[in-house]
Amino acid sequence: MKIIAPTQPDDWAQYYRLRYEVLRQPWQQPAGSERSPDDATATHALLVDESGKALGVGRLHQHAPEEAQIRFMAIRPDQQGKGLGNLILKHLEDIARQWQVKQLTLQARENALNFYRRNGYKEIEKSHVLFGEIQHYKMAKDII
Repeated sequence: MKIIAPTQPDDWAQYYRLRYEVLRQPWQQPAGSERSPDDATATHALLVDESGKALGVGRLHQHAPEEAQIRFMAIRPDQQGKGLGNLILKHLEDIARQWQVKQLTLQARENALNFYRRNGYKEIEKSHVLFGEIQHYKMAKDII
């Protein structure tokens, strides 16, 4: 398995399909809701298996010279619990370090809090509720 930056139409199709299937479809959100207007200016990570099939995704966006945000982390449900999220998160953190970002932030779903805590992120505050039911928490990690 390897992490690639999606560049080809098939890469992008898999990337967005996985984002939709994991982060939007279970809450009956419309197709297309997995896309964000600032995707064009973000860095994307697509974890694929040996056959090129998508296993996980994540996105990094630099908001300020010293801060970037991780968003849209998703692992295919049948692959969760195998450490794949750690691989994508470390990959995005390494890119942020190359950019000389000092702090990473994210909005964690309540069911992902322990994953991010294990990776060194600290809760800052309880934030928004997505789709009327998914509580989020702002978290941050100093990386330099």
